[in-house]
Amino acid sequence: MEGCLMRKKYLSSVFLVAMAVGCVVPIYDSSRDVRTKQLIFVSEGLRHIPRIWERIWGLEMPDLATPYRTHGGVI
Repeated sequence: MEGCLMRKKYLSSVFLVAMAVGCVVPIYDSSRDVRTKQLIFVSEGLRHIPRIWERIWGLEMPDLATPYRTHGGVI
């Protein structure tokens, strides 16, 4: 009896994970127009990730340890 209960718990957790991933229920709509809008929306959100990463780590800031040229001279 305990094995049957464990199997039910395991299968239900696998089913829930599969639903969350999009294996059982599709993530995007079946209509081409709606699916295109959804994909554009998702890709626009993902496009900003590198900029956010650079801002968090301060990579877009100028490096103050290196000299830079001003009017032909080096400061």
